[in-house]
Amino acid sequence: MGEYLKENYFTIVRIILVITFCIYGVVGIFDESSDTGVSLTILLLVSLFIACMAIKETVSEGKKIVFLIIAVILFAALMTVGGSSFILLGYLLAYELLAFINAKPIWYLIPFAGVFIDTSVGVLNQFIAVVLLALCYMQYEFVVAPYRKQMMEDTKEQQYLKRDIEIREYAVRTEREKNMVMAENKVLEERANLSQTLHDKLGHNINGSIYQLEASKVIMDKDPEKTKSMIQAVIDQLRTGMDEIRAILRKERPEKQKMAVLQLYELCEDCNNKGVEAEFTKEGDLSKIPDSIWEVILDNSFEAVTNAMKYSKCNTINIKIVVMNKMVRCAVSDDGIGCDNIVDGMGISGMRQRVRSIGGNIEFKSHPGFEVSMLLPI
Repeated sequence: MGEYLKENYFTIVRIILVITFCIYGVVGIFDESSDTGVSLTILLLVSLFIACMAIKETVSEGKKIVFLIIAVILFAALMTVGGSSFILLGYLLAYELLAFINAKPIWYLIPFAGVFIDTSVGVLNQFIAVVLLALCYMQYEFVVAPYRKQMMEDTKEQQYLKRDIEIREYAVRTEREKNMVMAENKVLEERANLSQTLHDKLGHNINGSIYQLEASKVIMDKDPEKTKSMIQAVIDQLRTGMDEIRAILRKERPEKQKMAVLQLYELCEDCNNKGVEAEFTKEGDLSKIPDSIWEVILDNSFEAVTNAMKYSKCNTINIKIVVMNKMVRCAVSDDGIGCDNIVDGMGISGMRQRVRSIGGNIEFKSHPGFEVSMLLPI
């Protein structure tokens, strides 16, 4: 109910003014003709006028002019039948028309010209009524209405911005999921290649060694020299196989960069599953980052995110890696409560030690939120 009154207070004020001015006119007629009273015609015209003004407030803008015209006709009939005691309704209609055509403020002074016409209402009463009407209509048309219009525009703009943010967030989530899937597929593909390579390269070698050992077992007593020669050949073959295994593992093992990126995406996904919105972003060529630097980035990122999830009461966490010419910057930030004093506990001390061991710098910032910023050489 309170909200309805706020939204429609000016409509209610106008209806009250209409009823008040109609009652004023009826009372004026009653005073002038106390012997005969008020005719049914006047009461009917007054009722129609009030009903017309009330209905006008409920119709669309295009139909308001129709009811305004009908109200003007009813006002003319009231002035003809009832006399000048209904003059105040004329001033109200004048301001209704000015508001309908969106007249400039200076035009709202025009009705004041009529207050000097001598009527049964009196000049002073007319002046007071016109001042009241002017203040009400000008306040609404030039203060309240523009403010409401601006509020509606701001609300629409906020809705557009919110929708745009939701679209961007969806695009980021989609891209993140896509990157995770690609990284996982790449790792699985490399593992499959590794398995196939090991099978192709070593299967024949190992099978041949088994056959030679079986043959050596058979001729061991009959031809010791031959057996010794065959065993030595197996040893050489297996040693060659071990060298091939090492070469394959060095060549085929998944790149540290891809594994690290996958781990960071999985870290963010784990945070999202726990109700904290986490995002990993990267800029520059990640392939420039050495494996030793990736180890520090991963360990410190996991430590920073774990601390944020435990203590910060945050809603969002951001992990950002920026690769520059000779340096890489990694920042982990949240929007949590932060802290007044940063104390070097086991976690922070460990992060400092890891960064210093590779010649980098690390900073901790708080308020608002908390941020771990690392600058590492590459």
